[in-house]
Amino acid sequence: MKQHFQIKGMTCQHCRQAAERALSEVPGVQSASVDLDSHSAAIEGSATLEQLREAVEEAGFELLSAAE
Repeated sequence: MKQHFQIKGMTCQHCRQAAERALSEVPGVQSASVDLDSHSAAIEGSATLEQLREAVEEAGFELLSAAE
């Protein structure tokens, strides 16, 4: 399943890489792609919103659902 989210708090490529790495390490994530320009993430896999949000928050950012 493909999911799209917004990520608040990223300001540079290092931030983008940290968020992408955090999402990629969540169990159930097959692929994660984070775009700094649009502050968005595309995630493929079966991870829950709570798992994804927790991983992003631990990396120092805020994950918002596409509707937020």
